[in-house]
Amino acid sequence: MGGNGREEKFVYRISIAEEWEELQRNGSTFGGDLDKSSRFIHLSDHNQVQSTLQNFFLNTNHELYLLQIDANKLGDGLVYEKADESNSFPHFYGPSGSFIPLPLDAVTRAEKLSFVDSRFSCPLLD
Repeated sequence: MGGNGREEKFVYRISIAEEWEELQRNGSTFGGDLDKSSRFIHLSDHNQVQSTLQNFFLNTNHELYLLQIDANKLGDGLVYEKADESNSFPHFYGPSGSFIPLPLDAVTRAEKLSFVDSRFSCPLLD
Protein backbone atom coordinates (compact mmCIF):
# COMPACT_ATOMS: atom_id res chain seq x y z
CA MET A 1 0.00 0.00 0.00
CA GLY A 2 1.24 3.45 -0.84
CA GLY A 3 1.39 6.13 1.79
CA ASN A 4 -1.32 8.24 0.15
CA GLY A 5 -4.12 6.43 1.93
CA ARG A 6 -6.03 5.25 -1.14
CA GLU A 7 -5.61 1.82 -2.54
CA GLU A 8 -4.92 1.33 -6.19
CA LYS A 9 -7.94 -0.03 -7.98
CA PHE A 10 -8.14 -0.64 -11.67
CA VAL A 11 -10.94 -1.24 -14.11
CA TYR A 12 -10.47 -2.23 -17.72
CA ARG A 13 -11.71 -1.02 -21.07
CA ILE A 14 -11.63 -3.18 -24.18
CA SER A 15 -11.06 -0.73 -27.01
CA ILE A 16 -10.89 -1.17 -30.73
CA ALA A 17 -7.79 0.43 -32.24
CA GLU A 18 -9.77 3.40 -33.62
CA GLU A 19 -11.11 4.21 -30.16
CA TRP A 20 -7.66 4.00 -28.56
CA GLU A 21 -6.28 6.26 -31.29
CA GLU A 22 -9.13 8.74 -30.73
CA LEU A 23 -8.47 8.69 -27.00
CA GLN A 24 -4.79 9.50 -27.53
CA ARG A 25 -5.54 12.15 -30.17
CA ASN A 26 -8.40 13.96 -28.40
CA GLY A 27 -7.58 13.20 -24.77
CA SER A 28 -10.95 11.51 -24.28
CA THR A 29 -13.52 9.23 -25.91
CA PHE A 30 -17.24 8.61 -25.65
CA GLY A 31 -16.55 5.00 -26.66
CA GLY A 32 -18.45 3.13 -29.32
CA ASP A 33 -22.07 2.98 -30.47
CA LEU A 34 -23.11 0.82 -27.50
CA ASP A 35 -21.59 3.29 -25.03
CA LYS A 36 -23.19 6.28 -26.73
CA SER A 37 -26.62 4.68 -26.89
CA SER A 38 -26.54 3.49 -23.27
CA ARG A 39 -24.94 6.79 -22.16
CA PHE A 40 -22.12 5.29 -20.17
CA ILE A 41 -18.73 3.75 -20.88
CA HIS A 42 -18.74 -0.04 -20.47
CA LEU A 43 -15.87 -1.33 -18.35
CA SER A 44 -14.84 -4.60 -16.72
CA ASP A 45 -13.05 -5.76 -13.61
CA HIS A 46 -9.89 -7.75 -14.25
CA ASN A 47 -11.64 -11.08 -13.69
CA GLN A 48 -14.36 -10.14 -16.20
CA VAL A 49 -12.15 -9.14 -19.12
CA GLN A 50 -11.65 -12.58 -20.63
CA SER A 51 -15.35 -13.48 -20.55
CA THR A 52 -16.31 -10.06 -21.95
CA LEU A 53 -13.85 -10.61 -24.79
CA GLN A 54 -15.18 -14.11 -25.42
CA ASN A 55 -18.82 -12.97 -25.31
CA PHE A 56 -18.61 -9.80 -27.37
CA PHE A 57 -15.40 -9.63 -29.36
CA LEU A 58 -14.79 -13.11 -30.76
CA ASN A 59 -15.85 -12.21 -34.28
CA THR A 60 -14.43 -8.73 -34.49
CA ASN A 61 -12.21 -7.72 -37.37
CA HIS A 62 -10.74 -4.89 -35.33
CA GLU A 63 -7.43 -4.75 -33.56
CA LEU A 64 -8.21 -4.69 -29.84
CA TYR A 65 -6.47 -2.98 -26.98
CA LEU A 66 -6.92 -3.52 -23.28
CA LEU A 67 -6.75 -0.29 -21.32
CA GLN A 68 -6.00 -0.37 -17.61
CA ILE A 69 -7.80 2.53 -15.96
CA ASP A 70 -7.22 4.08 -12.55
CA ALA A 71 -10.66 3.79 -10.96
CA ASN A 72 -9.80 6.53 -8.46
CA LYS A 73 -9.52 9.03 -11.31
CA LEU A 74 -13.09 8.27 -12.39
CA GLY A 75 -14.39 9.24 -8.96
CA ASP A 76 -18.08 8.83 -8.20
CA GLY A 77 -18.88 8.66 -11.92
CA LEU A 78 -17.91 4.99 -11.73
CA VAL A 79 -20.91 2.86 -10.77
CA TYR A 80 -21.22 -0.91 -10.42
CA GLU A 81 -24.43 -2.25 -11.91
CA LYS A 82 -25.80 -5.77 -11.99
CA ALA A 83 -25.79 -7.32 -15.44
CA ASP A 84 -27.28 -10.59 -14.19
CA GLU A 85 -27.56 -12.60 -10.99
CA SER A 86 -23.83 -13.17 -10.62
CA ASN A 87 -22.15 -10.20 -12.29
CA SER A 88 -21.91 -6.51 -11.54
CA PHE A 89 -19.98 -4.50 -14.08
CA PRO A 90 -18.28 -1.14 -13.65
CA HIS A 91 -19.88 1.59 -15.77
CA PHE A 92 -18.51 5.11 -16.13
CA TYR A 93 -21.20 7.77 -16.28
CA GLY A 94 -19.33 10.84 -15.16
CA PRO A 95 -20.37 13.21 -12.37
CA SER A 96 -24.06 12.98 -11.47
CA GLY A 97 -24.68 10.54 -14.32
CA SER A 98 -23.95 13.22 -16.90
CA PHE A 99 -22.16 10.92 -19.42
CA ILE A 100 -18.79 12.53 -19.90
CA PRO A 101 -16.08 11.02 -22.06
CA LEU A 102 -13.49 8.68 -20.64
CA PRO A 103 -10.37 10.81 -20.00
CA LEU A 104 -6.99 9.74 -21.31
CA ASP A 105 -5.29 10.69 -18.04
CA ALA A 106 -7.17 7.89 -16.26
CA VAL A 107 -5.49 5.28 -18.50
CA THR A 108 -2.42 3.84 -16.79
CA ARG A 109 -1.50 1.14 -19.33
CA ALA A 110 -2.61 0.06 -22.77
CA GLU A 111 -1.71 -3.23 -24.40
CA LYS A 112 -2.58 -4.75 -27.72
CA LEU A 113 -4.58 -7.96 -27.37
CA SER A 114 -3.64 -11.00 -29.37
CA PHE A 115 -5.89 -13.97 -30.03
CA VAL A 116 -4.05 -17.25 -29.60
CA ASP A 117 -5.46 -20.74 -29.08
CA SER A 118 -9.01 -19.38 -28.91
CA ARG A 119 -8.31 -17.04 -26.05
CA PHE A 120 -7.26 -13.44 -25.82
CA SER A 121 -3.93 -12.58 -24.37
CA CYS A 122 -1.75 -9.63 -23.37
CA PRO A 123 0.63 -9.00 -20.48
CA LEU A 124 -2.13 -7.36 -18.42
CA LEU A 125 -4.16 -10.57 -18.63
CA ASP A 126 -1.47 -13.22 -18.48
